[in-house]
Amino acid sequence: MKYTITGATGHLGRGVVKELSKLADSKNIRLAVRSPQKAEDFAKAGYEVMHSDYYDVPSMVEAFTGTDVLIYIPSITYNVSKRIEEFENSLEAMKEAGVKHLVDVSFMADQANNPFQMAGYYAYLPARLASSKLSYAVVKNSLYADPLVPYLPELIARGNVIYPVGDQAMSFISRKDSAEAIANVAVRPYLRDKGQIYLLTQENNYNMVELSRIMTEVTGEKIGYQPVSLEEFANIYRAEGDGDELASMYKAAAMGLMDGVTDDFTRITGHTPQNMKDFLAENYKK
Repeated sequence: MKYTITGATGHLGRGVVKELSKLADSKNIRLAVRSPQKAEDFAKAGYEVMHSDYYDVPSMVEAFTGTDVLIYIPSITYNVSKRIEEFENSLEAMKEAGVKHLVDVSFMADQANNPFQMAGYYAYLPARLASSKLSYAVVKNSLYADPLVPYLPELIARGNVIYPVGDQAMSFISRKDSAEAIANVAVRPYLRDKGQIYLLTQENNYNMVELSRIMTEVTGEKIGYQPVSLEEFANIYRAEGDGDELASMYKAAAMGLMDGVTDDFTRITGHTPQNMKDFLAENYKK
């Protein structure tokens, strides 16, 4: 079986390459990337690296040709129409290249009433795939736990978690656990070929009081919960380029739309996901 991974040089993509290499020969793993120079370490390690641009269908056709299973990791953009265009281009390239099996990486914010700016894309995916004639599975991630680690010093300085979600809970998964589940779905036809839709989460979700208590235990610093308004949150992080987008996501969380919990990870991998306390303790360094 030949596996091709798009977005393979990103944080999640690199994790998928690593986890897939535990289950399949690296000679059968191809990396389809926009900037091959960013994958030089993979090329030196013996992986096949090919140029592939979501806006250049011929480049994707070339990169996808000979592929049995495509693991589609989308680009990082907050533009719904561009993300849909990228996916439609990829579907066209898959058809021309003769790819039959797809593992699509998605996100939990896909409800029709979800105000997150990218929810329209995630809602579009399952309906679009249902009419695609592909054998596929959709793997939805919950919120990544990973960004919480570099965020901890700021929270310690503030003394509070400030997410504007009120008394609602949010669900998380680590990128490492996500990558492991995606790789397992890719190599097991019974997990991937019947239009399955999975949601990867830890065993529990966390309201912000619970999350701040875990952070206090891990860091040894007092961290409480004092939410700011959505507008204030957007203003705080707008300079970093995604303040409004993040605020729209936390608006969804405040509506109770980001708290789903499943045992899908365990059913896919055969073991439980890492919990939040253990994840933060393992990765946080004072």
